[in-house]
Amino acid sequence: MNGIKKNAKYLRLPNLTNNYEQLIREAELNELSISEFLSAVLESESQIRMENGVNTKIRLAKFNHKLYLEDFILTDYDATQRKIIRELMTLDFIKNKQNVIMFGNPGVGKTHLATGLGLKTCLENKNVLFISVPNLMIEIKEQMNLNQLNRYRNKFEKYDLVILDELGYVSFDKDISEILFNLLSNRNQKGSTIITTNLTFDRWNEIFKDQVLTTAIIDRLAYKAQILDMSGQSYRAKETMRLLDEN
Repeated sequence: MNGIKKNAKYLRLPNLTNNYEQLIREAELNELSISEFLSAVLESESQIRMENGVNTKIRLAKFNHKLYLEDFILTDYDATQRKIIRELMTLDFIKNKQNVIMFGNPGVGKTHLATGLGLKTCLENKNVLFISVPNLMIEIKEQMNLNQLNRYRNKFEKYDLVILDELGYVSFDKDISEILFNLLSNRNQKGSTIITTNLTFDRWNEIFKDQVLTTAIIDRLAYKAQILDMSGQSYRAKETMRLLDEN
């Protein structure tokens, strides 16, 4: 028995390490064959390892909040919007390495939908990064100061999904714009990117301050991308009105 525990611990099989006596008793009571017992033990360990891996991926994704697709209210959107949203929820865009661009005024659910898609992607055991665009600017500047930009670029392009939230609230200087263009270009055909923004394409030059660069960025991001216009009444405004009516 001590040998079982010792070897299970060495092989990093936590369920077998901690519960081997109970597992053996249950196998004997159920008259499991050796192959059935091994299959059950390995299946349990695989499930634990998968759950631990998924939890790690969710933690490393750095979501601001855990907003799940199950809580996303589709009835707030029209038929065209609902059709696109349902298609996105299948995660086929991840498999096809397509980008997603979500337009809309503040409070219409862009961040909730993007986060929900990111969490579902993590549950598929894939690597995700969630970051607001203002925080991305800070990270880029920090990496420049540390002369670690190439390392950051290599890591950035290996995510299965990158979610850039809140594009449009701050503008970039020329150096940051060029670096962002490079980061996004390197991800083309390698992984998916979701952009949430309050600005339509014709106003993106307000962010990047260079029409040629703006056109190039849009060209990279929008190629074969899913475009979702979520414009409508802010759900926060609707909730405020509901509370006022109740009071």
